[in-house]
Amino acid sequence: MRALNFAKRNFKELIRDPLSLIFEIALPLFLLFIFQQFNLPNELFKINNFTPGIIVFGFAFISLFSATLIAKDRTSSLLIRLGTSPMKPKDYIIGYVLSIIPIILIQEVLFFALAIALGLSFSINILFTILISLVVSILFIALGIFIGSFASEKAVGGIGSVVVQLVCFTSGMYFPKEMIGDFFRVICELLPFESCLNIIRGTLNGDWGMISVRNIITLAIYLVLVLVLAVWLFRKKMVSDNK
Repeated sequence: MRALNFAKRNFKELIRDPLSLIFEIALPLFLLFIFQQFNLPNELFKINNFTPGIIVFGFAFISLFSATLIAKDRTSSLLIRLGTSPMKPKDYIIGYVLSIIPIILIQEVLFFALAIALGLSFSINILFTILISLVVSILFIALGIFIGSFASEKAVGGIGSVVVQLVCFTSGMYFPKEMIGDFFRVICELLPFESCLNIIRGTLNGDWGMISVRNIITLAIYLVLVLVLAVWLFRKKMVSDNK
């Protein structure tokens, strides 16, 4: 109940900044629309393949969005005041995650509404993809919480832009990793973004062979690792800030 009440507060805080919210949702939608107008011959830019890429790209902005929220709360000393409450670090993390999930749902619905308008065939796989995407999004929210726990509000933008670039260049949304060489291929396989994209793309297209065991294990390891690090660093910062 404490985490849910905190989530309600966070959601109200998020919608008080409508320009950031509109930018977070509108930019990926614009990219999805504009790339479909180019009619590029590359298979990656077909609507059924590029839509999952845009979903993961949008999650990169979710990391920036959640990091900014945490950094603002630290700057305003809200977390110092809440440190006297019976809430535990996990309650804060759950509260932050739950407050961003509705925004992700809205974003997903708009993504697929536009994709269908641009030629994506409607199928039950879209619903499965939305559910899988919610699980994947937790990794990006946790990453944002981790960044926001140590970075200042001004520094969050720069660090968040690095995450966005990593997603663009290592997920495979714009070009296959084989085009760059073995070193870059290893980096793509070590980072979780390619696995996130493969899982979402495979679910949308019903191509279950694309969702390898390595993809699932990589996502699971990073999801647990980043969540644990986020909780640990968040707790550490709360203790230090309350001294």
